[in-house]
Formats: sequence, structure tokens, C-alpha cells
Amino acid sequence: MKKSVAISPLARRQLKQMGDNIKIARLRRKLSMRSIAQRAGLAVNTVVAIENGLRGVSIGAIANVLHSLGLADQIGAIAQNDTLGRQLQDLELNKPKRRTPKKLKSTSVVKGSNSDEAN
Repeated sequence: MKKSVAISPLARRQLKQMGDNIKIARLRRKLSMRSIAQRAGLAVNTVVAIENGLRGVSIGAIANVLHSLGLADQIGAIAQNDTLGRQLQDLELNKPKRRTPKKLKSTSVVKGSNSDEAN
């Protein structure tokens, strides 16, 4: 039995939008679901699930469909413009750095090693 992943309403809408976009791209190319499934090495039911924005589809299956549509470069755009992450990173860079205490070197004097004592 597959483990079900909880998904937010926003994520559900975004998956549906992505599925719609993939479907439109397929139709623009006048390709059938069967031909995309064959090119992507997937079952037709998986392509249907992707186009319907269902949550149980693997990212690998989505990547294969995008590749078969000639849209593989779109995969690299995921999380590319991370505005919030960059702002958080900038905040960290602007914080004054705490200096770590310097380690003290141990200077032990060994008897008989002094050159004055040898003479």
C-alpha cells in the first residue's frame, strides 16, 4: 500500500496548473497521450495522472514527460528564482560575525634544551 502524502490546497492548485500546462504543450504539438507515454517510457495512466495534477506521480515521471515534449530545460527552472532564500542569505551575511577565541599555544620549556645551559 502506498503512503499518502498530505498536500496543501495551494500545492494542489499548482500541481493542477502544471498538469494543464503539460496538456496544452502536448496538444500544441498534436501528440496523443499514448505517444507521449511511449516516448517517456510510462503507462498512459501515468500521463493522465500528470495532466490531472495528481499528487502521487513521481518527479521522474514528470521529468520524462517534459523531456519527451522538448521542455527538459524547464526542469532546471524549478526554485531557480529563490527571492526569499536570497533575502535570508543576505540577512545572514550582514550579521556581524562572532570571533572564535584563539587557541593558546602551549609553550613548555624542556630542561637542558636551552643553548645557554649547554655551555
